[in-house]
Amino acid sequence: MNRNAPVDYPVHGLLVQRWSPYAFDPSREVSEDDLRAMFEAARWAMSSYNAQPWRYIVGVRERSQEIWEQVLSVLAEGNQPWAKNAPVLALGLVEHEFEHNGKQNKAAIHDLGAASACLTFEATARGLSVHQMIGIEPDKARQIFSFVGLLEPFTGLAIGYAGKPSLIPEKYAQRDSRERQRKALEEIIIHGRL
Repeated sequence: MNRNAPVDYPVHGLLVQRWSPYAFDPSREVSEDDLRAMFEAARWAMSSYNAQPWRYIVGVRERSQEIWEQVLSVLAEGNQPWAKNAPVLALGLVEHEFEHNGKQNKAAIHDLGAASACLTFEATARGLSVHQMIGIEPDKARQIFSFVGLLEPFTGLAIGYAGKPSLIPEKYAQRDSRERQRKALEEIIIHGRL
């Protein structure tokens, strides 16, 4: 099945190929080299004042089973039935204050998103998929992982190779088979023109 984005204008192939599947192949591991490259891409994301307010907790089923299970346990109940097939599960965290002056970093969440986007495109370049999700239980994550400082658990990431829809419950398989759509440029550019 072709899951490429039906773009209206030519863009880089990584943008066309990027897809967030629900179905992951549980039998295919992600190599340590690929994971290091993905998180290296996140490390070099753009960042307000170069604060780099993102942090990650990474569980790899075959190499850090306990962390993987803990991350799975803090995903929202609706995400667990499909995310359990992903060989890598991660939490994205943000630090809300600048280290250099203690002031609020209003760009922290934006910067976590940018870092995770960089990670996602590196994954795509390596034939992997990333499904980011806001559906996590932050309080449970704080309790399990004993965060220090002003770190906030904010997102979950399932990382692996896309799998067959038959591997997941039907309602998630239906989501994977939906036609890919986005709002038209005219809807997202509300003033000015290209």
